[in-house]
Amino acid sequence: MRSNRALAAWRNGERTIGLWLSLANVHSAETLSGLGFDWVCIDLQHGLLDYKDLTAMLPAVSASEATPLVRVPWNEPYEIMKVLDAGAYGVIVPMINNRAEAELAVAACRYPPDGNRSFGPIRAALYGGRGYAKEANGEIACIAMIETAEGIENVEEIVTTPGLDGVYIGPSDLALALGLAPRGDNDDPLHAATVERIRDACHQHGVAVGIHTGGLEYTKRYLDAGFNFVTLGSDLGFMVRTAAVDLAAARGGAEKQREKTGY
Repeated sequence: MRSNRALAAWRNGERTIGLWLSLANVHSAETLSGLGFDWVCIDLQHGLLDYKDLTAMLPAVSASEATPLVRVPWNEPYEIMKVLDAGAYGVIVPMINNRAEAELAVAACRYPPDGNRSFGPIRAALYGGRGYAKEANGEIACIAMIETAEGIENVEEIVTTPGLDGVYIGPSDLALALGLAPRGDNDDPLHAATVERIRDACHQHGVAVGIHTGGLEYTKRYLDAGFNFVTLGSDLGFMVRTAAVDLAAARGGAEKQREKTGY
């Protein structure tokens, strides 16, 4: 079976940089994925795309060496199983609150006897190659998002869930859980301390830890802080940011102020 290169790197304690895809465009997915990112995540939770788009975008991402991940809309086993069958090599599951919810996600990623994933890797076996049925349980990454008040309270029981490969922090939802404004790149002391608490718990228990950022400054900061996987930015974010900077420069003025979207 094709190795999950991102997961292997995390297991070795290495640091990786990823790309977030939120737009339903095969060409941009293929082009950006080919730039050299370690992993690429297609967002079915907040992205402007659906499962049909996913089935076209996963092959586009797979043309590169980046590991294809999918953030599912919710912790629903059928959603997890379906994106894995389409060829995702890992899932990011939002709003995990406790051990039971983490166990539900892990079970959906593993074939029996390790879980309850139903067998039918219609494209996954094509992408994964010979040996998929036998080796998938050890190659598919299950990643839980800790971003709610309950999840923060239960961080220790979540990160010690058997079979959980990683934890991903959604900074904006984490801010809301802490009673702060929903801002991604966040220097608030309470937010920073909570991020460090989650990171330290992951390190203590040998679980990879990742976080979303809006650009280079925070990506470098979190990589230096020992995060295993950090999102440099999204397709939409890169496009809007570059266009806004160039437009302002062409007009000789300041950038137009925009409402934050999380991307």
